[in-house]
Amino acid sequence: MKPETLIISVGGSLICPDNIDIDFLRKFKEIILKHISKGKRFVLIAGGGRIARNYQAAAKELGSVDNEDLDWLGIHATRINAHLLRTIFKEHAHFHVNHDPTKKEEFTKSILVASGWKPGCSTDYDAVLLAKQLGVRKVINLSNTDYVYDRDPKQFPDAKPLKKIKWKDFRKLVGDEWSPGLNAPFDPVASNEAEEAGITVFIINGAKLDNLEKAVDGKKFVGTIIS
Repeated sequence: MKPETLIISVGGSLICPDNIDIDFLRKFKEIILKHISKGKRFVLIAGGGRIARNYQAAAKELGSVDNEDLDWLGIHATRINAHLLRTIFKEHAHFHVNHDPTKKEEFTKSILVASGWKPGCSTDYDAVLLAKQLGVRKVINLSNTDYVYDRDPKQFPDAKPLKKIKWKDFRKLVGDEWSPGLNAPFDPVASNEAEEAGITVFIINGAKLDNLEKAVDGKKFVGTIIS
């Protein structure tokens, strides 16, 4: 019987909100190693988060930039975060970071670490492409919010949390367009791809890692299921 493989997209703002969050990474490492010992395998995809947005903001302030420039800055931010993850899990991780989710990746270790790919694509999209390539039907997206909401809770205090939502309804919330630095629960282009492929995405607050453990164990968790 093949070991279960889970894909976890780790938001860059969890890895490095202002400075590198050692406490988060230590707890995250403990959870992943615990479940590796139970026979599970993981694909960990690092986002760019604030590092990406800081570089993108500086580029806009200091020069004339287009979306491709901004995307490359974001991609390289994901790569430094990914290399940090691979170093943390070095004993259990594949020997290189995956930069291309369309490339067939044969990994015999327990962990494959991946980063951003190319302009026009988010790490959410990369996660879905890797899920399709590896035959994985669930992606766990660690973000900085407890749920997907019917409206932006930062602007609307009465926004309602959505515990379950269908892809077609979710896509009405986020639209169809991707832009560098977009701050949505899950990228619109990736959402379309996930819907077509029949992939389920769990949106979980990465600051509450007990919920990640519950999701990995197949137990009830606080978060949103998009299917």
